[in-house]
Amino acid sequence: MKDILFMLADLLMIAGGLYCGWKFLRDYGNWLLGLEWIIVGSSGVNFLVWALRGGDQGNFQYDLAFFLDAFSRSVGITLIAVVGLMQVTHKYKPRPAVDVGLFALAIVAGLYLQQFSGHELHVGPATFYVVVNLLTTAFLLYFIGRVWSIGAKGLAVWTALATAAGTAIAVTYDFFPIPGDDANRTIFYTAALATWGAQLFVFFFAYRALHDHNEQASLGEVTAARGHHA
Repeated sequence: MKDILFMLADLLMIAGGLYCGWKFLRDYGNWLLGLEWIIVGSSGVNFLVWALRGGDQGNFQYDLAFFLDAFSRSVGITLIAVVGLMQVTHKYKPRPAVDVGLFALAIVAGLYLQQFSGHELHVGPATFYVVVNLLTTAFLLYFIGRVWSIGAKGLAVWTALATAAGTAIAVTYDFFPIPGDDANRTIFYTAALATWGAQLFVFFFAYRALHDHNEQASLGEVTAARGHHA
């Protein structure tokens, strides 16, 4: 049963990453969120295939899994996510050079932090992951407030719950192993994958709601301006 739940949680993250990532690219031209979501979904595919093949820690996929994990936890679902969400909170669309620079930074961070892979605790990197998550959470609280302010209160609550769950996972990840979990941390990774998958979907829906509200507000301003000059 634990293995089945693990697979289902991973499939949820894969679906959220690939589907919502494609929607970010196609419908909103948001390369930061689109590519990062797809990277997370691809990480889930790699993790699933690695697990189905027996979970050999000497396999290249094992190293790739830790690189992608470090990529997203350090810069991807932190700085890249924040800048991407600013497209609907601040109408900020970064130049292509900024997009490239952020992903280059994430690659460098992933390659450096990959060396700390494994089950043993590395206090420095572990603390860094928690700090950047908390900084991201501070922005997400503002983002949630914006979603609430447009009347999408139910969606704002879901976004808050997903954010809180993500922060709990970030804190638990390295510092608080779940009692009774197995050597592969199946219980923890099931909870983590399910949480990350839910976040990918919920943040997309919240982004879409703010985008649609902004579009309607802009249309209303244009209509009012035309009426004023008529």
